[in-house]
Amino acid sequence: MLPTSIDHTAALLEAQQYFADRETATVLYLALRMQRPLFLEGEPGVGKTALARAIAGALGTRLLRLQCYEGLDASSALYEWDYPRQIMALRLAEARGERPEAQSLYHDDFLLKRPLLESLLPDPAAPGMPRVLLIDEIDRADEPFEAFLLEVLSEYQVSIPEIGVVQAEQPPLIVVTSNRTREVHDALKRRCLYQWMGYPQRERELQIVAARAPEAAAALQLAAIGFVHGLRGIDLFKAPGIAEAIDWCRALAALGVSELDPQSVRDTLGVLLKYQDDLARVDGPTVAELLAGAPGG
Repeated sequence: MLPTSIDHTAALLEAQQYFADRETATVLYLALRMQRPLFLEGEPGVGKTALARAIAGALGTRLLRLQCYEGLDASSALYEWDYPRQIMALRLAEARGERPEAQSLYHDDFLLKRPLLESLLPDPAAPGMPRVLLIDEIDRADEPFEAFLLEVLSEYQVSIPEIGVVQAEQPPLIVVTSNRTREVHDALKRRCLYQWMGYPQRERELQIVAARAPEAAAALQLAAIGFVHGLRGIDLFKAPGIAEAIDWCRALAALGVSELDPQSVRDTLGVLLKYQDDLARVDGPTVAELLAGAPGG
């Protein structure tokens, strides 16, 4: 069901093991209430994609995901015609001595729906609920693709030359994310509600880890989150995100570690840090200093 308040929104997300702060719950509630796209910006690993997945689960609809990349074009995101089936239908008609009109080859049976188009159509598995479309990492796509998205974001419709305009009967919830590898054009941002997502406070991240890595002891979770927050205060190429913190707690539990010590940290540091320069930066003295500052350390 659709949330009826900010607190209800937060509760629906929590039921999906997503622990949102009040600002995030508020902007998500407004996006649903006002039928506006939601633009989430922040460092990788802070929960932008997970938020879209959680609200799709809360609404009981399948998440439609469009992963952006350099060179992404409209046909890959919107639709393509099933040319092999069209050719087969044409040959079968000719074999029967028929001369099919071109328009007969351009209808729904031959239309391959991509995420953008599918998001505008009703979800038979969740009638009455808005579809949830995740346009992930828009900053990786080219600027012309941003311009193409403007009609979808503002009118919830697309134009297909062979068919005409397809407009959503019920506007989908469109979640656009960016890791800020480049600036996204103002025209796109103007059409969306905006939320900057940073790393969570310790208490909230501890909630997340407790839910996602219950196999780790509570004391270990507390010390691990304190260590991760200490890492984020260092000048690293890529600070560990929430997903890395969860994986680290699972890895430590799998190794039978009950409390953090320099050896267990050094043995598993590759779960947290994914660049060689960062691994070299976090040397023995740095690990000792961070352990001393971590709760329970």
